[in-house]
Amino acid sequence: MVSIICFFITGYVDLRYKMTDMHLAKRNMILVAGIVISLMIMMMSCDFFRIWNGRDPGLPDLPEIKERGELVAITSYSPLSYFIYRGEVMGYEYELLQLFGEHIGLPVRIQIARDFGQMMDMLDRGEGDLIAYGLTVTSGRRERLAFSEPLNMTRQVLVQRKPENWRQMMLHQIENELIRNPIELSGKTVYVRRGSAYLDRLVNLSQEIGTDIDIVEAEKGVTTEELIRLVAEGEISFTVADENIAGIKSAYHQDLDVETAISMPQQTAWAMRHTSPELLDAVNEWLEKVRTQTDYYVIYNKYYENRRAFRSRYSSDYFPVTGGTISPYDELLQQYADDLGWDWRLLAALIYQESQFDPSARSWAGAVGLMQLMPATAREFGADDPLDPEDNIAAGIRFLQWLQDYWKDHIEDEHERRKFVIASYNVGHGHVQDARRLAEAEGDDPDTWYGHVAEQMLNKSNPEFFNREEVRFGYASGLEPVNYVTSIMNLFDHYQHLIHLEVSGQ
Repeated sequence: MVSIICFFITGYVDLRYKMTDMHLAKRNMILVAGIVISLMIMMMSCDFFRIWNGRDPGLPDLPEIKERGELVAITSYSPLSYFIYRGEVMGYEYELLQLFGEHIGLPVRIQIARDFGQMMDMLDRGEGDLIAYGLTVTSGRRERLAFSEPLNMTRQVLVQRKPENWRQMMLHQIENELIRNPIELSGKTVYVRRGSAYLDRLVNLSQEIGTDIDIVEAEKGVTTEELIRLVAEGEISFTVADENIAGIKSAYHQDLDVETAISMPQQTAWAMRHTSPELLDAVNEWLEKVRTQTDYYVIYNKYYENRRAFRSRYSSDYFPVTGGTISPYDELLQQYADDLGWDWRLLAALIYQESQFDPSARSWAGAVGLMQLMPATAREFGADDPLDPEDNIAAGIRFLQWLQDYWKDHIEDEHERRKFVIASYNVGHGHVQDARRLAEAEGDDPDTWYGHVAEQMLNKSNPEFFNREEVRFGYASGLEPVNYVTSIMNLFDHYQHLIHLEVSGQ
């Protein structure tokens, strides 16, 4: 770039000495000065650097993402993309992201955005590597985003209420009450999600039919799913949604009609920065492969075709998207977590890992109840009836408190200590101390779990290690406690994203 500027400056100097016509010299001087200033402005432009270098050196592409050790995906908290149901993390985008993460060999961390505008801002700031959401592909969006190959095809449809007494009406009578021709939207008020492709489509439709449609952008953060609910409840008359979203929502809100299309078929896809060509190639390579596998279609059908399952989730008391709770025991967990000094959502993640909130759960080894207490542990920590939820939780908390007091003398950092407490709850503190001694002998940090003690815990199933003098408690299936801690901490991370610190529903 500098060489180009030098070229123009040198040219200007040559002109100055060679020109005899002073008027012409001044004119060329102004011309060259303008070119130099323009080039300097281009140099300062981020967009120019992207074109000039092919990528923005300040934001990561796939090699830097792999070096960092995790993929960060931006998505939305919604009843279809990413949510919690009965304590389990679910969602169409969530499950596809797990498959893509396996494909590139990286764990996936999720960042939540309220709406499309925030998704774009987060991507531009480097707070995420890709937007994993069913974005409608438009020419305007292509200028700012690099879209993957399409995940699905859909149409935009009008969401409207059926007549109040539609169950007693003949089909043709219902049809007469509904909008079937987009021209009939003239003068009607239609609410759409802020920053969505629905807004652009309605603007174009208004021009096509030659009359005004009153288009209202919803407040920031209001989702398409919420607007559909407002139509169902009679608070607004119309909104627009993708056909697959509207169709599954109408399975629960059966008073809705979603049969009027207002667009041609459109592609939906994930999006990346233009400066992430290697990540884009990896996503497209994965899509080409996964489309040949059954799992891809099973996941789609699970969320967009299985209407009975959607109705069950949506009406459940344990569906936080609609104001429900993680489990029937949330208030109890908050109470006991306070005694322990834990975030109640971490305790919930541990109990989900142990029993999936089933108070009658029994393991092959004889552990019982919500916190899967062994009979001897239940007796020692005061559980008279380990199948009683509160009795079981109270005893489990006392056991965790004992482990926490034990590890206070060994691990100074409180957040790090919790990983050792959780590992000990699974495998016993003696085996964890063995792994710490191995870590110290191998030059690892005995006070850090990930990458240090966890690695040596894996070695506890290897005779070359469990027969060493540092090991006092012998063999252990080290993979189980390592996966146990990882699963609980990952689930806790999701709960932190999706569940308020106070008990949901209060």
